[in-house]
Amino acid sequence: MISTRRRLEYASGYIGLGMHQDAAAELGLIERNSSEVLRHWVMLYHETKEWVALIKVAEALAGTDPDEEQGWVSWAYALRELDRVKEAQEVLLKAEVLHGKSCAVLHYNLACYACLLGDQMDAKRRLATAIKMDAEFKNSALEDPDLAVMRGDVKN
Repeated sequence: MISTRRRLEYASGYIGLGMHQDAAAELGLIERNSSEVLRHWVMLYHETKEWVALIKVAEALAGTDPDEEQGWVSWAYALRELDRVKEAQEVLLKAEVLHGKSCAVLHYNLACYACLLGDQMDAKRRLATAIKMDAEFKNSALEDPDLAVMRGDVKN
């Protein structure tokens, strides 16, 4: 019998190699939905751009392990990819209570969502927070289509 740990290792390897069907097959053989198993499903669905499936497993991950930022961020990201920007923003606003002090990508994504929803003041504030936490987000912002209307502000 192959252990859960080994199956997760196999699934990770398959995801890394772009062998998505093999990864799904390995994950499908695991009977329990622990945080670790859910994280692997999140990685797989993100990689394959299966946004509806990603929403379900990322929401489950956020519910099972709310201290794990990946569930929240991935849940919101999938909603954004389906043009459900307001819902994506609401997910991350809930997550902010738990992860706002440590998760730069949360603030970056909230900046994107605020910008898309027409709230440039909030977008600027959130982007400044993200950049303060991780300077690499300045480069990302210069090329992100979600923040296109703010390019002039980002360059300064």
